[in-house]
Amino acid sequence: MKEYSTYIFDLDGTLLSTLDDLAASTNYALRTFHLPERTIDEVRRFVGNGVRKLMERAVPEGEQHPEFEQILDTFRQHYLVHSLDATCPYEGIVEVLSALRQRGKRVAVVSNKFYAATAELCRHFFGDMVEVAIGEREGIRKKPAPDTVLEALRQLGVGKEGAVYVGDSEVDLETASNCSLPCISVLWGFRDRDFLLAHGATTFISSPAELLDVS
Repeated sequence: MKEYSTYIFDLDGTLLSTLDDLAASTNYALRTFHLPERTIDEVRRFVGNGVRKLMERAVPEGEQHPEFEQILDTFRQHYLVHSLDATCPYEGIVEVLSALRQRGKRVAVVSNKFYAATAELCRHFFGDMVEVAIGEREGIRKKPAPDTVLEALRQLGVGKEGAVYVGDSEVDLETASNCSLPCISVLWGFRDRDFLLAHGATTFISSPAELLDVS
């Protein structure tokens, strides 16, 4: 594995196992409005483009549903309270982030999860191991646009040289490409190897510790 000086991580499916809590909030919102609930595997396929897109995919008729905005708001309110119920870092993540920081590497998180949840989850699980955490908010385009990654680099005070993007989905691959950054695809997240290969992935890791195996 090549050694980098800056690591930009996706959050859901890369650093944190969040699927159970996302599914619970999705189904709470659907149930509240008497809509059919979704399975874990369905929610797994729906995530990756932010919570609005998640609910567009989960709600029959999507944005055309007459109560869509209320359903989305119900999801948001529930998730802000319950985002820590079952969520936890993947095995080995905390140790790897700590080791990266001890080696003087710069570390940021960029997520399509809404800003408050991104900041709270990073603060709760990783403390100062994650220097910058950026989520979805008004005034900045979300992934796969390059804006949030470029903002993370700006806040870190570094350029693209020596930076790498680490994620688990096709959105992450497209984001890295739009930022002209190399991408490392993880195989413990929401997408499998065949899916990622079909979307252009070239570099894979099967465990977080491989990020420390530098040449």
